[in-house]
Amino acid sequence: MKALDQLRSTMRRDRVFDFMMQTSGLEVDVSHGTILYLEDISVSFDGFKAINNLNLYIDAGELRCIIGPNGAGKTTMMDIITGKTRPDTGSAYFGQNIDLLHLSEPDIAQAGIGRKFQKPTVFESHTLFENLELAMAGDKRVWPTLIARLNSQQLERIDEVLEIIGLQEHRTQLAGSLSHGQKQWLEIGMLLMQDPKLLLVDEPVAGMTHQEMDRTAELLTSLAGQHSVVVVEHDMDFVRSIARKVTVLHQGSVLAEGSMNEVQNDPRVVEVYLGEQGES
Repeated sequence: MKALDQLRSTMRRDRVFDFMMQTSGLEVDVSHGTILYLEDISVSFDGFKAINNLNLYIDAGELRCIIGPNGAGKTTMMDIITGKTRPDTGSAYFGQNIDLLHLSEPDIAQAGIGRKFQKPTVFESHTLFENLELAMAGDKRVWPTLIARLNSQQLERIDEVLEIIGLQEHRTQLAGSLSHGQKQWLEIGMLLMQDPKLLLVDEPVAGMTHQEMDRTAELLTSLAGQHSVVVVEHDMDFVRSIARKVTVLHQGSVLAEGSMNEVQNDPRVVEVYLGEQGES
């Protein structure tokens, strides 16, 4: 009888299964003020618990910094959010209505989550304008791409993003000729062309000059409000310059959370991560 009931349930015409749910055009529901919910998340790799009962909440429009020692689970956490890794237990929701654990990586990106990896990946043989054009949200099938023509609104958006990332004077320059920091900004611009609601940014200032770091701080700070921004970073000076709220991960779970001053003076954080930096 149980098998028969399951079969009848499967055949119901009024039921929409998770794998059949339409994701394109689905607007994320942030009516409760929170854009990301990670609850009771755990995942193990060959017996090693990379994430251990992680609970993390990101508010809509928030700029959050995530810090922690190597092996704390920062990269795995981002892999889970973007669908690259599936947790063993727990739930991950984008807003109130989008279950990330039932979506593929492309679907998650289409839903409004953008991720920037540490090493910039731009099209070096194309101009900055062309990079942003290629990154623009839209139909990416071969024929529509070949016959596509930019309209005035799209041209204005490219100009707007070039201004946001501070590279409008380099629009016709090949991306391969940019400095390391400029490539990082261009890649952030390419993400912005997708109009993401949530940006995950991994170690954005690694290898940058101090001047480039200052400009990156201004850029990420300016994005908060219109976008939610999660920054994973090891450079504590940079974190101090942008941090509004800091989450410290340790052994796959949240060790401490609060302002930079609060976590910096938390004895547990000093012990496992900040060391002398936390005492300064």
